[in-house]
Amino acid sequence: MTTRTLITGGLVITAADETHADVLIEDGRIAALAAPGTQEWSASADRVLDASGKYVIPGGVDVHTHMELPFGGTFASDTFETGTKAAAWGGTTTIVDFAVQSKGHALRAGLDAWYAKADGNCAIDYGFHMILSDVNERTLKEMDLLVEEGITSFKNFVGGADRGSFSPAAA
Repeated sequence: MTTRTLITGGLVITAADETHADVLIEDGRIAALAAPGTQEWSASADRVLDASGKYVIPGGVDVHTHMELPFGGTFASDTFETGTKAAAWGGTTTIVDFAVQSKGHALRAGLDAWYAKADGNCAIDYGFHMILSDVNERTLKEMDLLVEEGITSFKNFVGGADRGSFSPAAA
């Protein structure tokens, strides 16, 4: 049996816009948005929530996570499966994790390795930042290609104990 929740009167915030709208949720998923009061959803809703004067967002976004990240000779304790399940229970619906380039390898190889870890194992949406471990002319040129794919941030450690802490075997 389908459960339906209607949220009315709130300011809906999406990835691209904000608008006053009614939100219909069916079985825990957003099914439809409509201008306030234009749809007759309340009669079939199991629950109606008045969000007047409030923001309505689909969930939190954690833009700094470390799933399965090798660092300093150890690894982060969360896998993409365990970490994203915990995030979902806490109301986070999207993470942006750090993909790692292994020294001596292409950025693409590091990103592909992180996609392989995440694909099919995440309970929520995800994206990636890219950690550069081997900055050279080749990897600098690769950055433009990754930006075209949606990677919009890059991190590079300079000096100190962090330098060289990532290795092909660890990543």
